[in-house]
Amino acid sequence: MLLIYTHKITPRFTYIMKQIFLRILGIEVGFTTKVEDFIKHSGPKITYTKQPLQNEFFIRSHPLLFEHGINDLQITMSEWGDTPCFFPTGERSNVPYDIFAASFYLLSRYEEYVPHVKDLFGRFPYKESMAHQHGFLQQPVVDLWAQKLVHLLKERFPTLEQKPKSVRFTSIIDVTVSHSFAHRGLFRGSVGVFLDLIGLKFRKVMQRLLVLSKFRKDPYDNFSELIALHKKHGVSSMFFFQYARYSRYDKNISTENNAFKHLIKSVADYNSVSLAASYSSFSNMDLLKLEKENLTNVINKAVTYVRLRYNRVDIPETYRNLVGAEFTDDFSMGFTHETGFKAGTCTSFYFYDIPLEIQQPIKIHPFAMHDYALLKYESEEEIFKELDQLYEQVKQVNGHFMTVFSNELLGSEQKLNWIELYDKIVARYHV
Repeated sequence: MLLIYTHKITPRFTYIMKQIFLRILGIEVGFTTKVEDFIKHSGPKITYTKQPLQNEFFIRSHPLLFEHGINDLQITMSEWGDTPCFFPTGERSNVPYDIFAASFYLLSRYEEYVPHVKDLFGRFPYKESMAHQHGFLQQPVVDLWAQKLVHLLKERFPTLEQKPKSVRFTSIIDVTVSHSFAHRGLFRGSVGVFLDLIGLKFRKVMQRLLVLSKFRKDPYDNFSELIALHKKHGVSSMFFFQYARYSRYDKNISTENNAFKHLIKSVADYNSVSLAASYSSFSNMDLLKLEKENLTNVINKAVTYVRLRYNRVDIPETYRNLVGAEFTDDFSMGFTHETGFKAGTCTSFYFYDIPLEIQQPIKIHPFAMHDYALLKYESEEEIFKELDQLYEQVKQVNGHFMTVFSNELLGSEQKLNWIELYDKIVARYHV
């Protein structure tokens, strides 16, 4: 066991040390504020405080892990080798930056508490993020810092034990609209035809009529193909279905439609099925609980995983609501229109609630890419160049490479054949 001496054990300190050592590095860790216990410990040990005790492995602490609430932090970016970093520690420290405080800053989403301009959907925009502004959004810097740290520790403590960890790939399929034309009812179907005619979308009118007359399969109904594809490549995959009432931003099939229920049940027979929470339930916990309960009744399995419509997260209220609705895991941490690592990591982590100064019982699983972020590219070559760079970053730290695709985009008719491209992506990155 690695023992850490510090002058004060706070919730922030405990939270980030367990994340870095246990979850990222696979190292058992303990804490103490007693000098005598630290001196007696015969195994690997470090001091994390303002001054070293003697000649031990020492990391000078930044005040962040010992503060309360949100303060006006002055952050100056620098470089640790080829990796951006901040919170320098000075010459006496064995590590040039306080990576624990820096990691807490990123994982807690500290910057989202600071006043910023939200986008149209009330989200924290990627252009507001420090990672984008300083050019490290495509790097899981928290994991990279941890790897640099363990390398230094093993130089000092060759017997330091570390549990092995392998790179993983998971494909998330977001189903907020299961069908483009089918199962929408006479009224909604008629309105759709009328709007297409008004907009002179004659090809879409023909496609709609072919689907409704059952001469052609609905373009968004690609679930059997996706299940077969995942099985072929042995890929870990998850489907998130929206199961909500119709609204301005929620336009899925009626929850009363038996064909829709049958679809969800059939997918749940082969893959994990969880809730894509509706836009309307964002600040309505009763509605969120109802959607969760209704989906549970359809698949006859507990629903504890969730994704939020448009990856819409409002720190900290969103995660408090998810905890209140008894969700255990969230898969919304990432930017919709930009690839990269929003929280600076490719390792799952628990949400730390800064105003309450507690770790909330919900685990956040960050994704590196949402399919909408790929629409700006003109070719497969450009897409794979971007994805290869992201994957290599994740592979370097044996992290978790998570992607989000929607059945909607995969079934759309555009310049790229998205379902074929998706097949190539899954084949390329599955492990």
